[in-house]
Amino acid sequence: MELKAGARLKSAADTTEVIVVRAPGEPVDLRCGGHPMLALDETAPSAAVEAGFGDGCQLGKRYADEESGLELLCTKAGEGTLSIGTEPLGLKGAKPLPSSD
Repeated sequence: MELKAGARLKSAADTTEVIVVRAPGEPVDLRCGGHPMLALDETAPSAAVEAGFGDGCQLGKRYADEESGLELLCTKAGEGTLSIGTEPLGLKGAKPLPSSD
């Protein structure tokens, strides 16, 4: 799937919705709950979250893949795990603030 910054996507398996914050240079196999993500305006086929992809997506959290450069912001939480293919995306940590001496 070719992604662009600002694109809104939804899961075919649950209520998860995301916005692409940083898009990779090449197409990626972005999934949620083990099923491909869909554009927000597409009709979602009825699918269940696959085993091993049910850790969930948290509202307001960013998920990133350093290797591809992909970064997503979760705008609606769900029970499916975000992944590229079968590799789950990790939660992006907060940047440490500079110390004030």
